[in-house]
Amino acid sequence: MKFAITASDRYLGVWEAFVAQGWEPVKLFTTPVDNRLHHNQAVLNYARAQGIDAQISPLGEADLADLAHRGCDALIVASYSWRIGDWRPYLRYAVNFHPSPLPQARGAYPIVAAILGGYDTWGVTCHRLDPEFDSGPILASRNFPLAPDESHESLDLKVQMAARTLAADVAGNFTDYWQNARPQGEGTYFKLWTTADRTLDLTQPVAAILRRVRAFGQIECLAVVNEVTVYVHKAVGWEESHSFRPGALVHVNAMQMLIAVQDGFVGIVEWSLQPPDTPTGTLHR
Repeated sequence: MKFAITASDRYLGVWEAFVAQGWEPVKLFTTPVDNRLHHNQAVLNYARAQGIDAQISPLGEADLADLAHRGCDALIVASYSWRIGDWRPYLRYAVNFHPSPLPQARGAYPIVAAILGGYDTWGVTCHRLDPEFDSGPILASRNFPLAPDESHESLDLKVQMAARTLAADVAGNFTDYWQNARPQGEGTYFKLWTTADRTLDLTQPVAAILRRVRAFGQIECLAVVNEVTVYVHKAVGWEESHSFRPGALVHVNAMQMLIAVQDGFVGIVEWSLQPPDTPTGTLHR
């Protein structure tokens, strides 16, 4: 089939999987990126190598009509931060690769919530693109276990690998999967995080604090230490009885700060007074 794809670099594997199964790409749609969490240079280079157009602006009705004029059969969505309109008058198929085991964890970026929620397993789902986000019938999915110390970065890499494998399966069996897609039914929805979600409560137990640091990873958490807000990139900790007030700064070594918490100590070992760049673009849909 001929297909268009929306993608950032983390989902280049999805695109490559469809091409490997004999699908013919006709156009790439991507978004502006921050080049910290999100990148698009690899997909732009791949589009150039494939000899196809790339568009870094919202995919509108005129673009859908143009795809139809080019003989495009399907739209493959693999991360995109702009809403896509009704594709049905123009294309035969449209599917989305979502980084969760749908119908659980609908929402723009559920990876953080997966770690905060302490899930044992996670997954990637390919579903039909419907008007309501992440709600269309499921073509196929791929699940995998999560480690007790899972981090944002390790889970993101697992999602990328699972998405590539799932894409190869879907591309090779697309018609059967499409015809037998199953309704999702009731599920859960995770909102995109807020500053409050990223803020560490230094009176909590060690495990809860370090889980939040792992969940946000390069997005970074905030912590208030001696009435100063710092942006936490890396923290360590251990359980130990003590007589300090939870939240108290008890030791400093160069840039390392040791904080007494409810049941032990947390060391903020990599931090900044400047916030990280605000993540933009390429949210999962």
